[in-house]
Amino acid sequence: MAKKSAGDDPLAPVTLAVGQEELLLDRVVQEVVAAARAADADTDVRDLASEQLQPGTLAELTSPSLFAERKVVVVRNAQDLSADTVKDVKGYLGAPAEEITLVLLHAGGVKGKGLLDAARKAGAREVACPKMTKPADRLAFVRQEFRATGRSATPEACQALVDSIGSDLRELASAVSQLVADVEGTIDEAVVGRYYTGRAEASSFTVADRAVEGRAAEALEALRWSLATGVAPVMITSALAQGVRAIGKLSSARGGRPADLARELGMPPWKIDRVRQQMRGWTPDGVAVALRAVAEADAGVKGGGDDPEYALEKAVVVIARAARSRGR
Repeated sequence: MAKKSAGDDPLAPVTLAVGQEELLLDRVVQEVVAAARAADADTDVRDLASEQLQPGTLAELTSPSLFAERKVVVVRNAQDLSADTVKDVKGYLGAPAEEITLVLLHAGGVKGKGLLDAARKAGAREVACPKMTKPADRLAFVRQEFRATGRSATPEACQALVDSIGSDLRELASAVSQLVADVEGTIDEAVVGRYYTGRAEASSFTVADRAVEGRAAEALEALRWSLATGVAPVMITSALAQGVRAIGKLSSARGGRPADLARELGMPPWKIDRVRQQMRGWTPDGVAVALRAVAEADAGVKGGGDDPEYALEKAVVVIARAARSRGR
């Protein structure tokens, strides 16, 4: 769950969202934009990747308008801003413009720490969006999602949902929304079991996500769990293929905002952000190797081999190795 600073106000002149949990970062942006548009329906929203904010761009975006319109300026991956642009942002922090809300999304850590410190010193509203790596954190997230809707779910139901869906917060949030929409009364473990236990799509995409991230051990663990719960091997090869193709598509696309790339590549904006994170270790040769591995596994699970499980394990290992091909 995102943790907000005291005196929280979505319309504060500067909001600093710190962390690497994509869903929480996106929710901070959505909250600020919703508050701004509640105050002024004609609010202008500019959502920029770090490379789009060049020296002088912020001054242009925050200069007074003839129409005195409210504006929200979102800067993603602020830790990657150039030194000259950071100077511009620091200067702006000292005297933010009226009717403008600046939202800085920063991964935290050492990179770009000077900007992080400057924003805090300037009194920016801060929202912590840490990556939820512990099962207990994800369980707390699910409980909070149910509470936010005003609905009740038993502790066993919350645990069953985490066990079935896995670590993807977007999947967990979507599952809560679906259950709340479809089920009346208290949501219990039996309801979750009917909807999600052994759900092929969730588990197969978990295998693919871990593989393209280069996390071989976790991918193999997810693979074995999926097969043990009855997921068809062909579902897993399909997920692996989609994961690798997404890496290839985005790596060859021109830079731009997630919304623009989403239209160009036929992906939802949230997936663009996720694939950007996943593609860091990939090279074109690595994508080619991984696609061959997927093709071989697909043939293996469709009757071309004696052991579908081995074919999938081999593909997962090759893909995970390819994900770390840059710099080797």
